[in-house]
Amino acid sequence: MLNLPLSIQKKLPQLTLILITIIWGGSFITVQYGLNFSSPIIFVGLRFTAAAIAVSLISWKHLHSFNIKEVFAGFLIGSVIAIGYGTQTIGLQTITSSESAFLTALYVPLVPIFMWIFFKHRPNIMTWLGVSCAFIGLVLLTGNGWNAVQLQFGQIITLLGAIAIAFEIILIGYYAGKVNIRRVTVLQLIFASLLCFIIAPFVGETQPPVFHWHLIAVICGLGLASACIQLVMNWAQQYVDSSQAAIIYAAEPVWAALIGRIAGERLPIITLIGGALVVLGVIISELKFKFFKKYIFKKEP
Repeated sequence: MLNLPLSIQKKLPQLTLILITIIWGGSFITVQYGLNFSSPIIFVGLRFTAAAIAVSLISWKHLHSFNIKEVFAGFLIGSVIAIGYGTQTIGLQTITSSESAFLTALYVPLVPIFMWIFFKHRPNIMTWLGVSCAFIGLVLLTGNGWNAVQLQFGQIITLLGAIAIAFEIILIGYYAGKVNIRRVTVLQLIFASLLCFIIAPFVGETQPPVFHWHLIAVICGLGLASACIQLVMNWAQQYVDSSQAAIIYAAEPVWAALIGRIAGERLPIITLIGGALVVLGVIISELKFKFFKKYIFKKEP
């Protein structure tokens, strides 16, 4: 561990997760700018190619003795990453980066529901309260209230991306501590980029992007950001409880909205309220009921 005070060392995984939520939040508007120069799936493929190269360079001494479990884990995680980021990037062609971030954040309350369906881990009452709150927020995000819900293509495909990212979190948690982090991170990024390039022709993306220095800068920047995000997630989730990690991740759309605001995005007030409810639902869904009783309904002495 770094030569830091013990109190900071103990909190280092949490602090690094907070840092990547800022990077993650800023990536939405960067991706939206990059789409001026490239089609979405090819853009995602280039992004993860750059990320794979970056992780390989800093993990070179670990890239040996791959085993079947690591290859399979890398393929599974890489597949859902390709689907999640690919659909998210397509959605960014028609919705704002702030709205995309709020919709993507729905992956957090989805995680415990999928854990219940596939692993029989029954959600607690706080999860259901959080999901209900997030659903109300989703209604406000996608229309003007209960009587005017209009799911557009960009919103629908972004929600599909949120589902894929939920499975990414589940798979990372499942394999945490069972595989070599560096090797699996490299493999998942390689598989994610390859799958994007394979899928691109089937969705009509047959032309390579036009060369532009702005595109090169965006791809390199996002590649480094993705490398940091994937490495930190794979490392920190060994030490940070999944519930605590989910609460930290909930800050990501807030950062995206702030950065989008600075960049000139102006969302309607009802959309901002909907986004706030999504974030609130995310946080509520990860609180334990005993915590809620102790700190919210505590009795006066």
